[in-house]
Amino acid sequence: MKLQHLAIGARFEYEGQVFVKTGPLTASSEDGGQRIIPRHAVLRPLDLPSVEGKGRLEAPVVRMAFNAFVETCEQLVGEAGQAELEQARQRFLKAIDSSRPL
Repeated sequence: MKLQHLAIGARFEYEGQVFVKTGPLTASSEDGGQRIIPRHAVLRPLDLPSVEGKGRLEAPVVRMAFNAFVETCEQLVGEAGQAELEQARQRFLKAIDSSRPL
């Protein structure tokens, strides 16, 4: 794996040392030193997130989660923000209805 494929903060092994990516070309070693990692370097990623085959989201599940989110927002924004929140809700629903399947 190449450094540009790792997120900032990701841990990886390079030349027998463990590093944490701190920038586009830089990393900090566990010993505390900074190092420039060449773009051509092949790295061994550590702590990769497990990838589960979740597939696509089902529209009813997204709508239920979004409605629960909106209910919480309604309690937080008070009366003054209700109309604006409802407009945002309608824009979101319109956007997902007019887009391709989730």
